[in-house]
Amino acid sequence: MTARGNEKKAIFKNAADYERFLSYVEVAVERYGAVIHAYCLMDNHYHLLIQTPLSNLSEIMQYINGCYTTYVNIKRQRVGHLFQGRYKAILIDADAYAQELSRYMHLNPVRAGMVDKPGDYQWSSYPYYSGKKNAPEWLTMDFILDYFDERTKVGQRKYVGFVEAMIGQRYESPLKAAVASSILGGEDFINRIKAKYLRDKDTDRNLPGLTELREKTVKEIMKEIETVLKGNERLKKMAGIYLCHRYSGLRLREIGGYFGIGESAVSQSSRRFGMMLEKDEKLTNRMKDICNRLGIV
Repeated sequence: MTARGNEKKAIFKNAADYERFLSYVEVAVERYGAVIHAYCLMDNHYHLLIQTPLSNLSEIMQYINGCYTTYVNIKRQRVGHLFQGRYKAILIDADAYAQELSRYMHLNPVRAGMVDKPGDYQWSSYPYYSGKKNAPEWLTMDFILDYFDERTKVGQRKYVGFVEAMIGQRYESPLKAAVASSILGGEDFINRIKAKYLRDKDTDRNLPGLTELREKTVKEIMKEIETVLKGNERLKKMAGIYLCHRYSGLRLREIGGYFGIGESAVSQSSRRFGMMLEKDEKLTNRMKDICNRLGIV
């Protein structure tokens, strides 16, 4: 779960701000049954690896962000929104991705050049995972540490090695693999989530990102691609595979059947096209136009 400051402005300016925000997170654990597995607070955004056994994410985030906004507005004598739109929630297959996501979160300050090692950053859960500090009662570390060793000290030592092995390495966000920027997991997990939540009237309220998974047909997608990209058949095919992979709700073999390629080729083509988007701003803008036309922004 991520929330960013409005216009990318700082939401935390000093230690008191960070501490106040964490106090609201603590209350959310006590009052709403939230389970916090990891966190990282940066100056203009924050990440929470959060579990909601009571399916009340919207209520939890309304409390945390609402209370903190009120605190900041009073303190800084300001009015209006502090955060940029709604929070961004991605539903993950915890068994498969919790370790990687916690590592990515804990390395955030290192990637930003704020510290050399994650243990030097005060406002994340990493000092507790490394054993440098005693963890607060509201932080749940066992779920992740038990993957490394059921003995806490040994698990902490192995987790430190797991995280710090990536310092200085090229490290792509695991969130880029999320389908429709909403679900992170294998195909079976994604299909189970779609079957369960896309028929649930509370989906929009608790998991707003899942609304992007309203299925788009291949014909709809290719029609808009043809309108925007035109001409280049290879590029149109790659764009079609990419968007169908992320937004159509079709299985890999169904997408492959439409484009005349195998299942693994669908994944490979989608990944290559995603890499192209990272390097080509013009193409990225054209794809945004297509997504706007399809209503999957």
